Amino acid sequence: MLDLVRAGIDEARLVAWTQRLVETASPNPPGDVRDAADVAAALIREVVPGVVLTVHDTGPGVRNLVAVVRSAGPGRRVVFNGHLDTFPVNEALPWTVPPLGGLLRDGRLYGRGTADMKGGIACSIAALALLARHRDRWRGEAVLTLAGDEESMGPLGTKWLLDNVPEARGDAVIIGDAGSPRVLRFGEKGFLWLELEAEGRAAHGAHVHLGDNALDRLCAGLDAVRALRSLAPNPPAGVTAAIAAAKPISEPLAGAGEAEVLGSVTVNIGRIEGGSSPNLVPASARAGVDIRLPVGISCAEVEAALPHMPGLTVRVLRRFEPNHTDPASGLVQRAAAAARAVLGGDCAVNMRVGGSDSRWFRMAGLPTIVYGPTPHNMGGADEYVLVEELRQVAEVHALTALEMLSA
Repeated sequence: MLDLVRAGIDEARLVAWTQRLVETASPNPPGDVRDAADVAAALIREVVPGVVLTVHDTGPGVRNLVAVVRSAGPGRRVVFNGHLDTFPVNEALPWTVPPLGGLLRDGRLYGRGTADMKGGIACSIAALALLARHRDRWRGEAVLTLAGDEESMGPLGTKWLLDNVPEARGDAVIIGDAGSPRVLRFGEKGFLWLELEAEGRAAHGAHVHLGDNALDRLCAGLDAVRALRSLAPNPPAGVTAAIAAAKPISEPLAGAGEAEVLGSVTVNIGRIEGGSSPNLVPASARAGVDIRLPVGISCAEVEAALPHMPGLTVRVLRRFEPNHTDPASGLVQRAAAAARAVLGGDCAVNMRVGGSDSRWFRMAGLPTIVYGPTPHNMGGADEYVLVEELRQVAEVHALTALEMLSA
């Protein structure tokens, strides 16, 4: 199978396909991906023989694609998934290359979305095209779903497709979102986004006995929220073991401390507002907090521990449960074996710190992995992806799908 895959994945085509996708901007916000979806649709029709492609407009500017390749006989369904929207281009950043030029230089492919995740989309298209050319080697269906709103949490993209398009659900899901060819991600942390609002009574700063300081109340509430870091999760033993085993490979790539973060509740106070002058007692104050939840603790458990104080209101703005696919599952094991074969070395099997559309598939009970190229300067100036990694990711996607569909 590996020889077949290596012969069928062409690095130059991967670069050209990524360049075509990058040349059409699809920043979110504002979230209009229609032109990028049309470019992707044209590319898929051009390079994937016998594909059945449908277009689904689900909201202002949100256009989703579903591409289906069927073999000669019944079998499993493998779904590739990606998102068409990117971070804003932000020309004010110190770009040294054209942000949408897709410049290739010294093995690096530059441009907004090369790493997150138009390069990953090109990899999945390459895998789908290979499967389409070798229908005699597998049974079932191979599907590529491209969503239009992942950067805004995916309700009109992947979630809508799962609810409305049967082909979006499969026996295995492979997502080429940003990561590293050396780390296969089988799950991700959940999150709670909070807004804390404190009320007080205004007064002069010299007459504090006549007022109630809203910032004092807010700080007390934030202290209580920070204390949530001490909550102890109870994850499955396989998840804990995978995080520990992945540490020697994963942390040099993702940063020291990743393993601790993956296994604990984290609290980030991202915004505080309140007061107008040092000599005035503020009557109101607000803060925004991002709490990330490891596998082994639920949103309900954390919400039950949120502070209840006079003059303080705590609102949950967004919530998603932590989610994972069993690291011992067939998909994870086959994908890890495929990665080892392609890389010629070890591949860590680990959780993912950040969020992605993979949560929608896992929430629907579908085995799901994230395996994509390293995101260099993601969201910043001179975003780029390594061409070698594009080839590696495409080969792993194709080899994993072939193994799943021929098993």
